[in-house]
Amino acid sequence: LQKSLSEIFGVDKYSRARKEVLTYMFSRPMQMALYFCTGVLDDEALFHHYALNVPFYTHFTSPIRRYADIVVHRLLSASLGARSPIKMEKEAIQKQADHCNDRKMASKRVQELSADLFFSVFVRVRP
Repeated sequence: LQKSLSEIFGVDKYSRARKEVLTYMFSRPMQMALYFCTGVLDDEALFHHYALNVPFYTHFTSPIRRYADIVVHRLLSASLGARSPIKMEKEAIQKQADHCNDRKMASKRVQELSADLFFSVFVRVRP
Protein backbone atom coordinates (compact mmCIF):
# COMPACT_ATOMS: atom_id res chain seq x y z
CA LEU A 1 0.00 0.00 0.00
CA GLN A 2 2.79 2.43 0.95
CA LYS A 3 4.61 1.78 -2.35
CA SER A 4 1.51 2.38 -4.45
CA LEU A 5 0.70 5.51 -2.46
CA SER A 6 4.23 6.85 -2.97
CA GLU A 7 3.80 6.46 -6.72
CA ILE A 8 0.56 8.42 -6.61
CA PHE A 9 2.11 11.29 -4.64
CA GLY A 10 4.48 12.12 -7.49
CA VAL A 11 7.47 14.42 -7.28
CA ASP A 12 6.06 17.82 -8.22
CA LYS A 13 5.57 20.83 -5.94
CA TYR A 14 2.26 19.43 -4.63
CA SER A 15 3.48 15.91 -3.80
CA ARG A 16 3.91 16.59 -0.09
CA ALA A 17 0.46 18.15 0.18
CA ARG A 18 -1.09 15.20 -1.69
CA LYS A 19 0.68 12.80 0.67
CA GLU A 20 -0.66 14.61 3.74
CA VAL A 21 -4.21 14.80 2.41
CA LEU A 22 -4.37 11.18 1.28
CA THR A 23 -2.76 9.87 4.45
CA TYR A 24 -5.26 11.88 6.44
CA MET A 25 -8.15 10.54 4.37
CA PHE A 26 -7.06 6.96 5.04
CA SER A 27 -6.91 7.54 8.79
CA ARG A 28 -10.18 9.48 8.92
CA PRO A 29 -12.45 6.49 9.57
CA MET A 30 -10.65 5.76 12.86
CA GLN A 31 -12.70 6.48 15.97
CA MET A 32 -11.83 9.76 17.63
CA ALA A 33 -10.95 9.84 21.32
CA LEU A 34 -13.29 11.71 23.63
CA TYR A 35 -12.62 13.56 26.85
CA PHE A 36 -14.70 12.52 29.83
CA CYS A 37 -14.72 12.79 33.60
CA THR A 38 -14.25 9.35 35.12
CA GLY A 39 -16.42 10.32 38.07
CA VAL A 40 -19.56 10.47 35.93
CA LEU A 41 -19.15 7.05 34.28
CA ASP A 42 -20.30 3.88 35.99
CA ASP A 43 -18.77 1.43 33.53
CA GLU A 44 -14.99 1.21 33.99
CA ALA A 45 -14.77 -0.74 30.72
CA LEU A 46 -15.14 2.65 29.02
CA PHE A 47 -11.69 3.61 30.36
CA HIS A 48 -10.10 0.83 28.26
CA HIS A 49 -7.75 1.76 25.42
CA TYR A 50 -8.43 -0.60 22.53
CA ALA A 51 -5.18 -0.24 20.56
CA LEU A 52 -2.91 -0.37 23.62
CA ASN A 53 -5.08 -3.02 25.32
CA VAL A 54 -4.81 -1.44 28.76
CA PRO A 55 -7.77 -1.29 31.17
CA PHE A 56 -7.19 2.30 32.38
CA TYR A 57 -5.81 5.01 30.17
CA THR A 58 -5.52 8.76 30.18
CA HIS A 59 -3.93 10.90 27.55
CA PHE A 60 -2.61 14.42 27.60
CA THR A 61 0.01 16.49 25.88
CA SER A 62 1.73 19.71 26.77
CA PRO A 63 -0.62 21.95 28.76
CA ILE A 64 0.15 24.85 26.43
CA ARG A 65 -1.55 23.03 23.59
CA ARG A 66 -5.16 22.44 24.63
CA TYR A 67 -7.36 23.45 27.52
CA ALA A 68 -8.32 19.82 28.15
CA ASP A 69 -4.64 19.04 28.72
CA ILE A 70 -4.42 21.82 31.31
CA VAL A 71 -7.34 20.28 33.18
CA VAL A 72 -5.75 16.80 33.06
CA HIS A 73 -2.43 18.21 34.33
CA ARG A 74 -4.21 19.97 37.20
CA LEU A 75 -6.20 16.88 38.15
CA LEU A 76 -3.14 14.65 37.97
CA SER A 77 -1.10 17.09 40.07
CA ALA A 78 -3.87 17.19 42.67
CA SER A 79 -4.17 13.40 42.76
CA LEU A 80 -0.40 13.12 43.33
CA GLY A 81 -0.55 15.71 46.12
CA ALA A 82 1.55 18.23 44.23
CA ARG A 83 -1.19 20.85 44.37
CA SER A 84 -4.43 21.42 46.21
CA PRO A 85 -7.52 19.62 44.89
CA ILE A 86 -9.56 21.32 42.21
CA LYS A 87 -12.73 22.76 43.68
CA MET A 88 -15.04 21.63 40.90
CA GLU A 89 -17.86 19.12 40.94
CA LYS A 90 -17.48 16.17 38.60
CA GLU A 91 -20.50 17.37 36.59
CA ALA A 92 -18.74 20.70 35.94
CA ILE A 93 -15.61 18.87 34.80
CA GLN A 94 -17.76 16.71 32.48
CA LYS A 95 -19.41 19.85 31.10
CA GLN A 96 -15.95 21.21 30.23
CA ALA A 97 -15.00 17.85 28.70
CA ASP A 98 -18.15 17.96 26.56
CA HIS A 99 -17.29 21.48 25.40
CA CYS A 100 -13.73 20.40 24.51
CA ASN A 101 -15.15 17.43 22.57
CA ASP A 102 -17.53 19.72 20.68
CA ARG A 103 -14.72 22.11 19.72
CA LYS A 104 -12.46 19.21 18.73
CA MET A 105 -15.20 17.75 16.51
CA ALA A 106 -15.83 21.14 14.90
CA SER A 107 -12.12 21.55 14.22
CA LYS A 108 -11.92 18.04 12.77
CA ARG A 109 -14.89 18.77 10.51
CA VAL A 110 -13.25 21.93 9.16
CA GLN A 111 -10.05 19.97 8.57
CA GLU A 112 -12.00 17.27 6.72
CA LEU A 113 -13.79 19.81 4.55
CA SER A 114 -10.48 21.49 3.73
CA ALA A 115 -8.94 18.13 2.79
CA ASP A 116 -11.99 17.30 0.66
CA LEU A 117 -11.70 20.64 -1.13
CA PHE A 118 -7.99 20.15 -1.81
CA PHE A 119 -8.59 16.60 -3.00
CA SER A 120 -11.37 17.77 -5.35
CA VAL A 121 -9.07 20.41 -6.84
CA PHE A 122 -6.25 17.86 -7.10
CA VAL A 123 -8.47 15.36 -8.96
CA ARG A 124 -9.79 18.08 -11.25
CA VAL A 125 -6.40 19.45 -12.33
CA ARG A 126 -4.40 16.20 -12.36
CA PRO A 127 -4.02 14.88 -15.92
